[in-house]
Amino acid sequence: MKYDFETLVNRKNTGSSKWGWMYESLPNAGEDIVPLSVADMELKNPPAIIEGLKKYLDNIILGYTGETEHYYESVISWMERRHGFSPKKEWFIMTAGVVPGIKEMVGAFTKPEDSVLMLTPVYYPFYMTVEEQGRTVLGSELILKDDRYSIDFDDFAEKAARPETTLFILCSPHNPIGRVWTKEELIRLCEICYENNVFVISDEIHFDLIMPGIEHVSLGTFEEKYLNNCAICTAPSKTFNLAGLQTSNIFIPNEGYRNKITSARGYFSLNIFGYKACELAYDECEEWLDELLLFLDENRKLVENFFAEKMPEVKVHRLEGTYLMWLDFGAWGMTPEEQADFMVHKAQAIFDEGYVFGEGGKGFERINIACPRRILETTLERIYKAKKEL
Repeated sequence: MKYDFETLVNRKNTGSSKWGWMYESLPNAGEDIVPLSVADMELKNPPAIIEGLKKYLDNIILGYTGETEHYYESVISWMERRHGFSPKKEWFIMTAGVVPGIKEMVGAFTKPEDSVLMLTPVYYPFYMTVEEQGRTVLGSELILKDDRYSIDFDDFAEKAARPETTLFILCSPHNPIGRVWTKEELIRLCEICYENNVFVISDEIHFDLIMPGIEHVSLGTFEEKYLNNCAICTAPSKTFNLAGLQTSNIFIPNEGYRNKITSARGYFSLNIFGYKACELAYDECEEWLDELLLFLDENRKLVENFFAEKMPEVKVHRLEGTYLMWLDFGAWGMTPEEQADFMVHKAQAIFDEGYVFGEGGKGFERINIACPRRILETTLERIYKAKKEL
């Protein structure tokens, strides 16, 4: 490979959120213990972004800065090339991250007595964005059959039809289960919401991270009636490991909904480096992404083969999108507390515990495979060794 996906950058004492949380739980973690939990990569950033930011810093003043025409062109071109739709310039709402953007929209588009529909288990900050603003979470539990999740459309339709349900937060690709929804599934969800006047927020932050042979379909490619009933949330952060720059592009075609955001927020601009990093990523890093996807797919195979050979009772759900694998340890018969203790203190494996994603996540672990292969291998070996010692 042309790019380096094997060098580990030690993030101890750098302010890294997940490394800090690891040392809180495991103060004496050795140098070979790397947290594979929160969804940023343990991989170096694309060289073009780092070098480009260095050059940029030599020639700028760090004053108030907004988006440029080049910024719009870079983002729109990426959406056209990689995802098949052309967002209009006026559709853009920039936010300091997808989760803050979703929280902003929940506050602007709903009232305290409203319910917000989700497909569960789901990315746990979704719950927080709703509950912290006094709205009610309404979960439609995904159906797990033959090791594959599907949508319970009867349940979803019944809940969407309730008068208090006014908003649906869609996770596409779905985090934590790693499903990439088909076009047919997405159209059916959009039609149910359209018929019931339920607005759709589509979190597509992982839309670039799709495994070979799988196709992601963005709501941005749908017909006008669905487009006018949705907000499409995107960012370069997951794709290029830029979460610390807090840069997201949300597209809201419906002017009325868009104005609810702009009229409430006053002046807003992104971090000056976020604009430039997004441009560099979309202009110069497509080859890096293509190599990354091949690397992640090999890591996926490593995890599948490891458990099939050494711990076949653990069910590994096929990863279609994101770099987050969803593993079912339910056969071990542990309580969520016992399982978390085993992973952290016996195996020294720092993952996201499945129960934080909802009731349907109990017994599962979400594992971040965006890391050097040797780190993934040694982490899995520690689990195997610790289980044998029980």
